[in-house]
Amino acid sequence: QVQLVESGGGSVKAGESLTLSCAASGLTGLRYCLGWFRQSLGKEREWIAVSRSGSPETTYADSVKGRFTTSRDNAKGTLYLQMNNLEPDDTAMYYCAAYIGGIETCLVNVNAYSAWGPGTQVTVSS
Repeated sequence: QVQLVESGGGSVKAGESLTLSCAASGLTGLRYCLGWFRQSLGKEREWIAVSRSGSPETTYADSVKGRFTTSRDNAKGTLYLQMNNLEPDDTAMYYCAAYIGGIETCLVNVNAYSAWGPGTQVTVSS
């Protein structure tokens, strides 16, 4: 069973940076897609970045492209989302999610992801 737990959220001012962590278990040795999502109050959950296990490439949503960067520590089983130059519109609950398998490019549809962490809140004030 895949388990994901996010951490690192908090309150920051516009222009500051924050790094989120996603501790993952149950993914070792598997081919999977990992997605970062966020959901603001009153809005639908949206994708931020997706990447496949074993690939150094990540696809980013336009809203965060150039500001957010993903990375992984395979030894620790931890994934990271580095968020730079945060804006008030970045305020949301942030989630990491995963699904096993897939062929090539990871999907960005929320419904494709079967494993989710409980989320961590990020609040950016102006």
